[in-house]
This record gives sequence, C-alpha cells and structure tokens, in this order.
Amino acid sequence: MSISFNLDKKLILLVMIVSVIGLTITGFFSFNYADQILKQRTGDQLFGESTVRGETLRLLFESRIEQNQILANDPMIQFLITEMNNVPEIQLKAVKEEKRRDFLIQVQAFQKLIGFSIGFEDVKIIGKNGSIFFSLSGISNQDYSQDEYFQRGLKESFVDFEPSESGKKMIVVSPVYVSDSKIGDEPIGVIISRMRTAAIDNILLNRSGLGETGEVYIVNDDFVMLSESRFFENAVFQQRVDTLAVQKCFNQGEENLGFYPDYRGIPIYGSSYCAKDLGIVLLAEIDEGEVEKPIEILQDRIMLTGIAITAVMGIVAFVMSKSLSRPLIKLKSAANKIADGNFDVRTNIRTRDEIGELSNAFDSMAQKLQESLIEIKEKEEVIKQLEGDTLLKFSQHVENDCVGVIDMADSTRISSKLSDEDITKLYEIFLNFMAKIVLKHKGEVIKNIGDALMFRFANVDTNDSTSVQNILECCLSMVESYGRLQEQLQKEDLPRLDYKISLTYGPVKVAESITSKISDIFGPTVNRCFKINSLCPKNSLVVDQNIYNIFKDFSEYEFTELCIIELKQKYGYNIFEVRRKKLDDFGTESS
Repeated sequence: MSISFNLDKKLILLVMIVSVIGLTITGFFSFNYADQILKQRTGDQLFGESTVRGETLRLLFESRIEQNQILANDPMIQFLITEMNNVPEIQLKAVKEEKRRDFLIQVQAFQKLIGFSIGFEDVKIIGKNGSIFFSLSGISNQDYSQDEYFQRGLKESFVDFEPSESGKKMIVVSPVYVSDSKIGDEPIGVIISRMRTAAIDNILLNRSGLGETGEVYIVNDDFVMLSESRFFENAVFQQRVDTLAVQKCFNQGEENLGFYPDYRGIPIYGSSYCAKDLGIVLLAEIDEGEVEKPIEILQDRIMLTGIAITAVMGIVAFVMSKSLSRPLIKLKSAANKIADGNFDVRTNIRTRDEIGELSNAFDSMAQKLQESLIEIKEKEEVIKQLEGDTLLKFSQHVENDCVGVIDMADSTRISSKLSDEDITKLYEIFLNFMAKIVLKHKGEVIKNIGDALMFRFANVDTNDSTSVQNILECCLSMVESYGRLQEQLQKEDLPRLDYKISLTYGPVKVAESITSKISDIFGPTVNRCFKINSLCPKNSLVVDQNIYNIFKDFSEYEFTELCIIELKQKYGYNIFEVRRKKLDDFGTESS
C-alpha cells in the first residue's frame, strides 16, 4: 500500500514540473515551433502531390509508349513496311494508294483494341528511308529523313509534345522491327502517333488541396512550360521556367524540396518530381506567403493549449497514476496463475518503459516454461514406448519397391592412404553427390551403410512406363556422372574412386522408428540387392531378373547377362549388366 502511495505522489510531482517547463518552452519557442510544423506539413503535402502525380504521369507516358508499340509489333504492319521499303521511289506513290486500305484496317483494329479514350488523333507510318507510307490525315509525300522525331525514333521509343491550336499535342514515337529481329538489328521504320492531352491535363489542373496559390505543372528539357499556368494565359510553349528545381533535375538529375523563386520571381515553397529520362520535370508549388499565413493562428492555439494543460494537470496525474498501477496488478495476477500451473497466461503489456520490459520478460519466461513442459511430456512418451520395446514398428502391408544400392569400390585400400579428415570428406562428397541424383529423380534415400548408400522407389507401378523408366534413368545417371564426381574430388585434392550400382525389384517390409521420421526396409529384395552389388563391374549397373523382365522390351537399353554359375546354383536367380544403347553415324542403334 505504501509503494502505491509513493508512486502516485512522485507521478503528480513529475507532471507538475513537466507542465511548467513545457509551458515555458512552448511560450518561448512557439513561433519557431509553429513555423517548423507548418513547413513540414506543407512540404509533406507538396512532396506527396509531386510524387503521386509524377508517378501517375510516368505510368501514363509508359502506357502510351506500350500502346504505340502494340501497333509497331503488329505482324501485318511489319509486313507492309518491309514490302514497301523494297518498292522503287518511282512506284512508291502508286503503292501507297494501293496499300492505304491495308494500313487503315490495321490502325482501326488497333484503335478498337486499345479503346478510343486515349485521344488517338493521327498516326504516321514511315519507312526506314524517311518516306511516309501511311497517314490518317491522308496520303503525304513529305520526306521525314531529316525529321528530329524520325531520327530519334530509329533508336528508341519516347514521348514528346508539340504546339497546337488547342495548346499542345502528345507525340508518341516507336521504332518498327521485323518480327524475328534480334538485339542490334536496325529498325525497318518508325510510327509517329499524335494524341490529345486531356488525360495529362486532368492530372495537372486538379488543384484541390493546393490552396489559393498552389499549382502543378510540367516543364521540358528546353526549360519551357508544357501545361497551363494558374497565373498566366497561353503559357504552354511560351513561358520559360529556369528555376532552381528545373536546373537541379536536368543538370544534376536530382529532385528538390524547399523555398526558391518561381518563374514569376515570387518566393514559393515547391517540390519537384524529376523524370529526366522522359524529358520532363513536374513541379508542385505554393506561394510562401500562403504557407506562412497560418503561423500566427497556430501560435495562439499552442498557447491556449498550454493553459488548458495546466488546468487539467491534476486530472492527468491521477489518471496516469492509475494507468501505472494497473499493469503491476496485471503482472501480479498472471504470476499467481502460473503458480497454480496455468502456463497459458500472458500479460501482453506493450508500454515502452521498465514495466513493459518486465512484462516482455515475464511472458517470455511463461512461454519457455510451457515449451519445456511440452518437451518433457513428449520425452516421457518416448521413454514409455522404449520401455515397452516398441523402438521399431513394422507396417502390416507389403510394398513392391525398386531397391538400389551404390557402393564405393576398393574403399579400404583408398582409405588406408588418407587422413581421418580426408576420409570423412571423401565419404561426404560421394554420398551427397549420389543422394542428390536420387532426389532429383524423386527417389527416397533410406540410409548409408559405411561407404554404401541405399535408396528406393516405393510402390512402383510396373505398367507405368514413364515411372519405371525414370528409375532406370536415375541409376544410369549415376553411372554417367562419373566424370563430374571426379572433378569434385579433384578440387578437394582427393583420389579418384570407382563405384558399383545394383537395382532389384520385389516385395519389402517397412519398419518405422518412433525416434525417427525415416523408414527402413527389410526383406529378400533388399538382401538380393546387396548380394548382386558385389558382383557388379566397376562404374556399372547390374539388375536382377525382375528388373530385366520389366525393362527387356525397352529399345533404349542393352542387357548383358553375367554368367555367375555359383549365384544361379545357390540362389536361383540371374543378374544382368545394363547399358544405354548408342547411335551409330547413321542414326541407328548399336551396342
């Protein structure tokens, strides 16, 4: 009880001191504070306007270029341009009239595809030598070979503007290549499209949220305004804008946020979006006088707020004292619950102080206790199972699997010449190399026994030719990867090694361990696989009679029976070496 009382008194005293100091500082620095806040808010607003509208404008330009490239990539347009590029100059006029309908059909289909809302007005399709092959405005014999748009369009797609009676038109230029062109090929022509700028004007002329003097406009790399001014009429292509923000964009490729004189010579607060690659810079600006106007009003409001804080500081101190004691009570309650064995309880106090840190430590402790309890229970279950002699549990069904073994040849001789560290590295490279091949062919690695690796393909359907062929391809891939394995060993300064691969098919029993998620397999099929592996030639694949019966009708493989008389007499089965058939110079199979 005394602790709670002392905390309340200290908190009330602290609030009183902070309130007095805060009022003094607020009164002294109110003007600077207000100025900073307003500039920050206006700067954020202008930056947001310039960024959002700039990105929208960039997307609009890029979409216009993509739409123009749709027409440039039209196979019929490419064919017509290619055909007309080869027409002699003397016949070109007649061919233009003849092909105009074909061009018109493709252009109208293009307009229908992209929609008429983009303001598409005219298109000129120009050959590689500057001759106009088609124009919506009629047949023209104008030579575009020296035209600035045409020359640049032979190199890249771009967007530009030109003056018009209504202010400006958007020019979208794209090169045309043949359909099977490669990087570095020259274009066969250029498409120059003219579009209305209503969509751009809608982005720029919306002045909501910009006050009485704010405006958004764009300037090209000739330092000329490309959109209407809020203050001057007919500013498009007439008003020069050589301000700090424009210079920083086109000279340094940087954006600008701050105060500077605008094109009228009036101090403004502005933010720029530099799109130097598109040849424009977007500016969002508002007069400095309008920015500074609310400062005095805000200063008075700050003073009134300070007085209000003084009036209610007693109430605030009381509420804060309660908020401080409440989490302590919550911590006490949670501790009692844990003492009763309830480890699910969490305090979840998110305050950024010592109490919050204590809460996080408490919750972490409770979670670790809960996890430890669960782990103890799991281990108790395992111990109970081990005490009941159930370390291995055999499944009650028999699977027909393909079982494989790959074994290192002469491992004893090789190991005798290596250090323990090199022996470990040799085994690791060999076993992991082969295991990756098994997994690549969707096989299952069972275990490694010394320098041998056992794997299987479970529940094989012998009628599925694709699945069974994948199994044989897996083993042959091991044989054919001999060279790559030796390269890895050579990089580690390890000796070359040989290996043997055996593959059998038949029923197996599956054993599941309660201490492992990996199954083991047993039975005659497994024993047979290990037995015939010892009889396999180096770097080869041998299979049993069952595998031979499955694959003998596959024309891609050659089977050679190994005459092991002792094996036939003692165990009653044959083994076969498998090779892939090779093609001779005439494309026929040969041994």
